[in-house]
Amino acid sequence: MDWTTSNILITGGTGSFGKKFVETMLRDYHPKKLIVFSRDELKQHEMRVGGFDHPSLRYFIGDVRDAERLRRALHGVDVVIHAAALKQVPACEYNPIEAVMTNVMGARNVIEAALDAGVTRVMALSTDKAVNPVNLYGATKLVAEKLFVQGNAYSGASPTRFACVRYGNVVGSRGSVIPLFLEQRKTGRVSVTDARMTRFWITLAQGVKFVIRCTEMMRGGEVFVPKLPSMKMTDLIAVLAADAQVDVIGIRPGEKLHEALVSEDEARHAREFESHFVIEPAQQTWSFETWSDGKTLPADFSYTSLNNTQWLSSQQMAEMIE
Repeated sequence: MDWTTSNILITGGTGSFGKKFVETMLRDYHPKKLIVFSRDELKQHEMRVGGFDHPSLRYFIGDVRDAERLRRALHGVDVVIHAAALKQVPACEYNPIEAVMTNVMGARNVIEAALDAGVTRVMALSTDKAVNPVNLYGATKLVAEKLFVQGNAYSGASPTRFACVRYGNVVGSRGSVIPLFLEQRKTGRVSVTDARMTRFWITLAQGVKFVIRCTEMMRGGEVFVPKLPSMKMTDLIAVLAADAQVDVIGIRPGEKLHEALVSEDEARHAREFESHFVIEPAQQTWSFETWSDGKTLPADFSYTSLNNTQWLSSQQMAEMIE
C-alpha cells in the first residue's frame, strides 16, 4: 500500500500510542491526510501546541460511542487505526457498563462506520489480557477482537477489511506499572503483588512499527501477535528501584501471574513467522487467503510470558526504558 496517497484516521489519537503513531507517520510515511479522532479537546490542543502541527494533520473531536460522528469523520478515509479504549483494569471493574460502551459498542460503531464509508483497511489494537480473560477489561477486548475478525463477513463485495494486533505491556505508556514503580521509589518502598509474576514487554516505537507493518500486509480476519521478550516483575523492580524495599502485597482481583499472547486453542489455527504469529480466523465465512507460508504450531503450543524463550536482561530493560 502507498501511505503517501492514503487518508488515515486514528481513534484515541491523543493517547500514548496515538501520539507515537502520529509522530512516526509524519516523520517516515508522509500520509496525504492524518486525522486524530479523540474526545478530549484539551489533549488535542496540548498535542497541537506541543509540536504536532502539520499541513496533513486534522483534529476531530468525537467519541467512538457516537456512531454518527464516526460516520462523518470516516468520510473519505482509507485506513483506520482503532486505538481508543478504556484500559485501566480497576476502573473497568468499577465501571463495567462504561467499559462495555467504549470497548465493545465503540468497536461495533467503528466497524459499521467503516463499512458505510468504504474504508479499505481497519486495524484494531488489542492486548494479551484478551487471552483467557480474568477481568472485565480483557473480556471487553476479547469481544472487540471477535467483532473485528467477524466484521469481515459483513464486507461482502465492499473493499473493507478488518484485522487486529495483540501485544503485551508497553514500556512507559500512560498507566504503565513503570511510572508507578518510579514514583514509589521516592518513598524507599515498592509494592509487587506476587514475586513470581511475569509480563511481556514492548516499547511504544516497536508497537507502532508493528501495527504499521501489519496494516500493510493484512488480508482481513487475522490477529497479529509479535514475538516479545518477558521479564519477572521483581527483576523489573531491580532495574528501577534497586535500593528500595519490596513489599509483596498479594495478587489483586482480575490479575494473572502470567499473561498469554497465543492460547493453546488458538495455536491450532495459527501460523508462526520469524518475528510474529498470525492467528487465522477459526470460522471463515468470507473469502480468506490463508497464511500458508507460515509454520504450523504443535498441538500443545501456547505462548505465555512464563514459557517464553526470550527474556530481558536488566541492561536490555534499562535501554528500553531510556
